[in-house]
Amino acid sequence: QVQLVESGGGLVQAGGSLRLSCAASGSIFSINAMGWYRQAPGKQRELVAAITSGGTTNYADSVKGRFTISRDNANAKNTVDLQMNSLKPEDTAVYYCNAHRVLRAVLSGTGDYWGQGTQVTVSS
Repeated sequence: QVQLVESGGGLVQAGGSLRLSCAASGSIFSINAMGWYRQAPGKQRELVAAITSGGTTNYADSVKGRFTISRDNANAKNTVDLQMNSLKPEDTAVYYCNAHRVLRAVLSGTGDYWGQGTQVTVSS
């Protein structure tokens, strides 16, 4: 089993920045891919960004050039961060961390492990 805990959400004005972090614990040796999803009220959960242990990244078109995903899997740590710059009101959502052994599962939203979510609110 893997446990994911997100942190770093909050309220920010449009144009501002936030950094989200997701820490994995438990059977982290089984995790290759990690990613961030978000869900706004009344909308489906959507992929924001994903990254493999080797550093391969994927981004949603809506966040390219503004968001950066990074990962630290050295020294028994396994964390994934999402640096969010130039935030827009439409980025407001609950952000979830997702993890799985294979990247395609994270990209399709079918990864086995999910965090509890962290709220990001961008005011105009």
